[in-house]
Amino acid sequence: VQLQASGGGLVQAGDSLRLSCVVSGRTSRYSTGWFRQAPGKEREFVAAISWSGDLTSYVDSVKGRFTISRDNAKNTVHLQMNSLKPEDTAVYYCAADWGAQLSQSERAYDYWGKGTLVTVSS
Repeated sequence: VQLQASGGGLVQAGDSLRLSCVVSGRTSRYSTGWFRQAPGKEREFVAAISWSGDLTSYVDSVKGRFTISRDNAKNTVHLQMNSLKPEDTAVYYCAADWGAQLSQSERAYDYWGKGTLVTVSS
């Protein structure tokens, strides 16, 4: 199983970015999460979406600004990030979970991508 995250970059505060995560190798019935790790900080949960797309979960700091979605026909999950803030600067990782419940815990996720860097300047 491989996950490939893309879409990161350098933007200014208030701008938008869309991250994408493509899953290959085992492509059915998994939920997907996005996590991020800022410099000097621990990795934290950002958002997750169930296989069907009808369940989503967000960390409070991104609610109303970030939207997670998926296209199962393309094995792709997106994270639309609007109104970006400097504190959103981090390496963003996508992860896949074949467990039964949508989880905010890193330990629930079975496979991880390498991450894509998002830098938001003030």
